[in-house]
Amino acid sequence: MNDEKTIKLVKQTIRKLRPYLNADGGDIEFVKLQDGLVYVKLLGACIGCASSDDTITNSVEALLLEEVPGVIGVEVVEDDYEAR
Repeated sequence: MNDEKTIKLVKQTIRKLRPYLNADGGDIEFVKLQDGLVYVKLLGACIGCASSDDTITNSVEALLLEEVPGVIGVEVVEDDYEAR
């Protein structure tokens, strides 16, 4: 699968999770795909939330690993887009 198709599938998968994050006042934004890692930015109530690490690992990363071939993990970036 080429990067363009992979990115499209990543974005579609993230859209599936968005309603659950929005329900708690949060959101997520795709930043980039590089070397199998999906970089995302947390928005709204997700910023600084004590559950954000669990949300990334158990929801976002788990679904992306399951649905998108080639994805090996998820990294959260801050405003300056540096990996956390």
